[in-house]
Amino acid sequence: MCNHRQFMDRAVELARHTSLIEKAGGPFGCVIVRAGTIVGEGVNRVLAERDPTCHGEVAAIRAACSALGTHDLSGCVMYTSCEPCPMCYAAAWWARIEHIYYGATIEDAMEYGDFDDLPIYEAVKLPGPDRRLPATELGRAAMLDVWKAFRDMPDHPHY
Repeated sequence: MCNHRQFMDRAVELARHTSLIEKAGGPFGCVIVRAGTIVGEGVNRVLAERDPTCHGEVAAIRAACSALGTHDLSGCVMYTSCEPCPMCYAAAWWARIEHIYYGATIEDAMEYGDFDDLPIYEAVKLPGPDRRLPATELGRAAMLDVWKAFRDMPDHPHY
C-alpha cells in the first residue's frame, strides 16, 4: 500500500532544507515515486545555479529519468511541495507522470513568496503575438521541410 503522506513529507523536507538552510532557491521540493519507491528527488536551485529552469519538479524528473534509463515516466507519481508552475506541469505532462500530489497552491506561493505564475497560465491561452512575451512565427516553410523529412524517416523516434 502506498503511503502518500511519507512521500509528501519528503517533498516538504526537501523544500524546507533548500530554501531555509541552503538558501539555494525557493521552497520547492519534489519526489518521483514508482511502485512505492522514490526514484528521483529534486529541489529548487534557481538562485544557486543561476538557472531559471532549475525547479524542483524538473530536477526530480531528470533524476528519475536518469535512474530509470528512460524519458517515459509512465506509472510514476509526483509529490511536490507546491502546485507546479506551467513549466513544471508541462514537464510532468511530457514525462507521462501518472498523477501529481501537491502541498501548497499557486495562490499560497503568491501570498507567502511573491511567486506569480497565474499570468503565465493566462498568457499561454492567448495567440502568440498577444502575449506579454510575444511569440512570432518566422521561417515556417524551412522548418516544415525538416518536419516532413522527420515524419518520412524510417524508424523515426517516437515520443
